[in-house]
Amino acid sequence: MTGPTKSHGRKSISASLKPQELMRANPKLAGVWTAQVITLFPQCFPGILGESLTGKALKDGKWALETTDLRRFGEGRHKNVDDTPAGGGAGMVLRADILGAAIDETRRTAPKDRPMVYLSPRGARFDQAMARDWAGANGITLLCGRFEGVDQRVLDHYQIAEVSLGDFVMTGGEIAAQAMLDAAVRLLPDVLGNAASVEDESHSNGLLEHPQYTRPALWNGRSIPEVLQSGHHGNIEKWRREMAEQLTQSRRPDLYEKRSKKEKDS
Repeated sequence: MTGPTKSHGRKSISASLKPQELMRANPKLAGVWTAQVITLFPQCFPGILGESLTGKALKDGKWALETTDLRRFGEGRHKNVDDTPAGGGAGMVLRADILGAAIDETRRTAPKDRPMVYLSPRGARFDQAMARDWAGANGITLLCGRFEGVDQRVLDHYQIAEVSLGDFVMTGGEIAAQAMLDAAVRLLPDVLGNAASVEDESHSNGLLEHPQYTRPALWNGRSIPEVLQSGHHGNIEKWRREMAEQLTQSRRPDLYEKRSKKEKDS
């Protein structure tokens, strides 16, 4: 079932109840923030990105998502994309020639300054500052690895940055890609609809977010802190900042130390 066609000034976009149709139905829009994903599993996208606010923004043309099926560039009857590691060892490595062909096609219409990232457990750890940088660019090209990784020559030739979701290993980069894209897309203009919520959340100012409460005022013998019901905005703001600092200091001393050092230096 499809809804009425909306005009966005560039091309029309048809809404769809099926997440993958958000990608197939949406034409390329000039100048829109675009995520390009090179993957062996294009059917995994948009995944969770097709739901909620990111899905609505995708449908409304506030950002675009393109996938490149790496298997299309494979060789032989089975479309092989990998081979054994040079020098021996366990596992398989994605071939340089296969990856190069996929990257060249993906980047053919992309702006030359669009960042390109390989999702790798040995990369720099993804954080909120990186999400802001991606959102401030004209899009991002993500290479999802599999098996034992990719031929190093590809990373060197295309000067691809390596980024990690965290200090753990996954079977591939697709889940990490969706997590990182979610973090970046929600920072794009008009996606959240409330700029203040971005400013107040965890990591936006170097601190974890303060505790949140809502109705009912009393639940299971636990009440909302009185200051939050006082109506005194100055005291509420002071309490929230104190709570954020306490939480950060106890749960993420590394963040707290980093922020304290930055404040001293400034």
